[in-house]
Amino acid sequence: MVRVLELRAVGWAHAFPVAKGVRAARAWTAEHLASLDWAADAPDTVHSVLLTVSELVTNAHVHAASTAHLVLTWDGDCLHVSVADDDPRLPRPREADARATSGRGLGIVDALADTWDVRPRDHRKTITACFRAPGATAQQDGPP
Repeated sequence: MVRVLELRAVGWAHAFPVAKGVRAARAWTAEHLASLDWAADAPDTVHSVLLTVSELVTNAHVHAASTAHLVLTWDGDCLHVSVADDDPRLPRPREADARATSGRGLGIVDALADTWDVRPRDHRKTITACFRAPGATAQQDGPP
């Protein structure tokens, strides 16, 4: 017996130049989150996603001086929030002094996301954070 697995995912992509800013990325993300059937019942998760988008897009603009390429992908288990920029240097989590005005972004992402990672590619990098919706079940690859 051959079992056919059906992959269903929905995704959106948009580039935010430094001049367009973080506010546009948050508004764009909020608009797409509203189309997901779980978002209305998960305001804390939605808030965490929006704050993560703010942090990652800000990092692309400030540290990489680059357009932020934002991709949202919902696969039924996890909302993947990916931001790519044109700087190949990998970010390093750091301890921010109490009076510092920066240095907390990755710590915030780490606290909010279920998982996150960084992937270098050619002359750029992509940071992806995963958010599981309350009550979402993981897709299974094996027989039921």
